Amino acid sequence: MELLQQTQQFQYHLNKLEEIYNANKPPESRKDKAFFQMVKTYTEPIYNLLKDWEDHALYAVKQRHVNLHPQQVTSTKENMELLMMHSFYVDVKRKRYMELNHSIHFILDKLLDELEED
Repeated sequence: MELLQQTQQFQYHLNKLEEIYNANKPPESRKDKAFFQMVKTYTEPIYNLLKDWEDHALYAVKQRHVNLHPQQVTSTKENMELLMMHSFYVDVKRKRYMELNHSIHFILDKLLDELEED
């Protein structure tokens, strides 16, 4: 049940990050310490959630509770870490951002479907 809640939280943060990206307010300077601190404060709880989510998701894969490959779980976590920075610094084209976003949503939706069936 914990993995289900973490995955729902993960999806919530993913949607919020897309809103931030779409607002398109990158820092005037990449060396802006106040902006960096704001990003760090915002993303720190998400990083913690991702670590716990990855551990629980990999365990579920290992126990065959969900039909995913361990690499899909790890890649999803890594993609989310990239997306967090791209959301604030707006340093990739929209097409690439949305590819990452859709890739993460695909795995999260698949995971939620399988968890909710149990």
